[in-house]
Amino acid sequence: MSMQRLEGLVRKTVQDYEMIAPGDKICVGVSGGKDSVALTLALGRLRAYLGVPFTVVAVTLDPCFGGQETDYSPLATLFAAEHIPYEVQRTDIGPVVFDYRKEPNPCALCAKLRRGTLHTAAKALGCNKIALGHHLDDAVETFYMNLWREGRIGCFSPVTYLSRRDLTMIRPLLLATEAEVQHAVRAAGLPIIKSRCPADGVTVREDTKQFVREMSKKDPAFRQKTLHALQESGIDGWAPVHTGRKKDWQAE
Repeated sequence: MSMQRLEGLVRKTVQDYEMIAPGDKICVGVSGGKDSVALTLALGRLRAYLGVPFTVVAVTLDPCFGGQETDYSPLATLFAAEHIPYEVQRTDIGPVVFDYRKEPNPCALCAKLRRGTLHTAAKALGCNKIALGHHLDDAVETFYMNLWREGRIGCFSPVTYLSRRDLTMIRPLLLATEAEVQHAVRAAGLPIIKSRCPADGVTVREDTKQFVREMSKKDPAFRQKTLHALQESGIDGWAPVHTGRKKDWQAE
């Protein structure tokens, strides 16, 4: 898959769920992994042909795992070429989680700290929305994890308004599979910064990832069928809201 094809999926997601409105300033949380890098590039290029005036800024929160800073200069070069403002903020999230707290299950605390720091950064930059790089595989895995581990039917939402922060979270990659994102990134030769997290690849989610892979081998449409079920049920805002009718600002 090319980046152009991935941009098309992002555009469809944005339109189906009406994720972007005129004047939005969107902060993309960039971890350095393939998903967030591809999302930043896609949203940056979408500015030229979505037909909606909006701006994009990218922010990386360096967890400083092991007390060491990570070099994100390849991303700075890429985003500068795409005219996307970018900044790196160093944090003590890594040392707090792994050195001071020595969390036996570090992912939940790490996610909470990163989330709060990203919200603060977005507000400081004057953003009203935050774009996260969750793709279809993430949604499918979350759906089955909720079902098996908590006995409930649910998933994160494509669009979520956070009233306490007055921020809206959007997930424009939701119609793309992880493989599609990976292929697009490789085809475009985009720089990826490997995670230095000590828990990378050994989380509970890995078991669910393996389940989805195995089911998809038996039924190549497994992910799409789960997506269809989410959309048809309408749980957690998954029913597409786009009606095909033009908004007042689109008809001008």
